[in-house]
Amino acid sequence: MNRSLLDDAFAHHVWATLRLSDACLALSPAPLDAAVPATDRSILATMRHVIGSDSFDLFVASGERGSFIRADRMELAELRAAMEDIGTGWSRLLDEGIDADAVLREVDPDDGYQKHAPMGIRLAQALHHGTDHRSQICTALTTLGNRRPLTCLASACRMAASSRCQRQPDHVAGR
Repeated sequence: MNRSLLDDAFAHHVWATLRLSDACLALSPAPLDAAVPATDRSILATMRHVIGSDSFDLFVASGERGSFIRADRMELAELRAAMEDIGTGWSRLLDEGIDADAVLREVDPDDGYQKHAPMGIRLAQALHHGTDHRSQICTALTTLGNRRPLTCLASACRMAASSRCQRQPDHVAGR
């Protein structure tokens, strides 16, 4: 079976978001809702934004309406469960194959604004967006005196119980 070059990237993306969710689940409500300097929203609001946006990116890329969630009122445990489903969706999309020439039409669900972008740009944006906001959450955690979880690729490799260090275990990608 041919694997997509993006399999490892999206497996890491999902794994890192789940790992960060787990770290946040151990917090009391106060730090989750705290305003943190150098970030524009609380940890919980950022997690809602990250996972909600990821679901929208998957919807735009796959056309699967069921992947799109309204995360703005979800609690952390619900968000984590949704991210597991989103991970399965990314795996399914990559397994089906991606048309590199596809141009995706995105319609903002709130205001109807439309934009078009190549599939590769949408996928790169999904990965970048997740990384950017996960780093903000890690900043918030350490600013509030909490340990941040290791979510970088090097940590993933050290944790992988495989001779092929750069590949996430299948359970990480929801397979």
